[in-house]
Amino acid sequence: MIRAIFWDFGGVITSSPFEAFNRYEQAHDLPRDFIRRLNARNPDTNAWARFERSEMTLAEFDRAFAEESAAAGHAVPGREVIRLLAGEPRPQMVVALKRCGEHFINACLTNNVRFGEGPGMQFDTDRAGEIARIMQLFDVVVESSAVGVRKPDPAFYRLACEQAGVQPPEVVYLDDLGVNLKPARAMGMTTIKVTGPEQALDDLADCTGLDFGSPRR
Repeated sequence: MIRAIFWDFGGVITSSPFEAFNRYEQAHDLPRDFIRRLNARNPDTNAWARFERSEMTLAEFDRAFAEESAAAGHAVPGREVIRLLAGEPRPQMVVALKRCGEHFINACLTNNVRFGEGPGMQFDTDRAGEIARIMQLFDVVVESSAVGVRKPDPAFYRLACEQAGVQPPEVVYLDDLGVNLKPARAMGMTTIKVTGPEQALDDLADCTGLDFGSPRR
């Protein structure tokens, strides 16, 4: 029996930061997906991972990311990348989040950093308020920057289950990164890889039996 829905935030509830990365890369004559590939190198010990676990300050991250990116061929200040993280809310996902909250425990599982406003790392005041209202729809929020562990470490998912008061087989988990879904699936969660809102809600409807207004149903 499903008792909880676990949601990634950026790339699921909001647009993916990878879209902003690509726009930045195009504007600065960088290879496409350069930032994403850099963040995937040494994923437990690179500057990105350490900053998401709050193991370094913004100034330290700025320097470390610039050094790592320069070593990969293109120096990029870490501060500039952080400003690309804030996505735009996806209205249909917010509606689904509300609908799920009527039947299940909603938990947000997010890798984030201590910069900007709130878990959504917003810099625009109006949008920060909108994100804050969305965050109120979650019963549980687990942030890497607050707990000192990040996805895909299994400890992150165990902590989320403890805080939500559920067992992994009672969870449906949505994330846009397969690397984050793999350990959750191994623990017994039902996982959904999000490639877009319509696909995600179709799959979530299949898992939960709820109607999210999909034409397929």
